[in-house]
Amino acid sequence: MFLTGKHKNWEINVSFKFSFSDTITHFPEVKDGKCVFPFQYRGGIFYDCIKFKAKHKWCSLTKTYQGQWKYCSEEDFAKCVFPFWYRRLIYRECTEDGDAFGRKWCSLTQNYNKDKVWKYCD
Repeated sequence: MFLTGKHKNWEINVSFKFSFSDTITHFPEVKDGKCVFPFQYRGGIFYDCIKFKAKHKWCSLTKTYQGQWKYCSEEDFAKCVFPFWYRRLIYRECTEDGDAFGRKWCSLTQNYNKDKVWKYCD
């Protein structure tokens, strides 16, 4: 860009807006650690292993993710919580109620009505 002409007392105001996000140090995987559920990560609360920017599902080793993590093994994945409250009933096993495809599911907390956290049963 070229400026031409003569100006008296001209002033250039330049403003910059910097946006700094929280930076988290990611440590190498801790292979013998224990998953902590639920855990907080990037503003969300997770009750099971997640797959953010990774090839495999992983979990945090602290209640609020602080860089300590591990890849999930079969025993790390979230377990159903029984009994759990759904609508006006208490369930003691997986249910098909409320699932459009008729697949059995369970809550990952004792109160599905409040938390809305669930998974399909195997």
